[in-house]
Amino acid sequence: MTKKQYVSAVVAVMAAATLAAPASATAGTVTAKTVTATATSTSTSPSTVTTTALETRTTPSKAPVQNTPVRTVRPGERVDAGQGWTVWLTKKGKYWSGPDGYENFRSVVDGNIDRSQPGVSHQSEGGESGVFHSGLYYGTRAAGRVELTDADGRKTLATLVALPGRSDWGVWYVHIAPTQGGSPAVALYDRSGKLLADLPAWDF
Repeated sequence: MTKKQYVSAVVAVMAAATLAAPASATAGTVTAKTVTATATSTSTSPSTVTTTALETRTTPSKAPVQNTPVRTVRPGERVDAGQGWTVWLTKKGKYWSGPDGYENFRSVVDGNIDRSQPGVSHQSEGGESGVFHSGLYYGTRAAGRVELTDADGRKTLATLVALPGRSDWGVWYVHIAPTQGGSPAVALYDRSGKLLADLPAWDF
């Protein structure tokens, strides 16, 4: 084989190796795949040509985090929570009332909760037609969602409300159908999807 023919053989081997590598439109992990071919010259001993082709493997992407927007409310502003329920906040804590008009209160300043670390509380009221769940979340300025999980594994996202100024606490609430398994579990997550605090489910 002449020198020109030998160079042509090397180029052909490299082109074939490149075409053999699979292509992907999705970015992923790149690994090296080695292809070896041998060309024989009439004037020299057999020569080995080694080429490297890049093989792309697709890396599955994580599912996006499902966050709940936090609604900012003024101190004392009444929030219609649905089905006859009303929620409002002051600097002292959480207030709510039901269809009967009776007012309830949970303080954030009396020392019963530790706002130096993430936490969540839970109150529930209702009957056979449905249950109103609500509570405090606290100890974080990056709340992403509050999620309830019933005995059958069904998950429900709560509505979040907070006072202006990136408060380190807020209120969550949600309506769900009554279940036979008692009270659902409650979990607080940050915006990255990290679990910050949770309360286990419990039977009535």
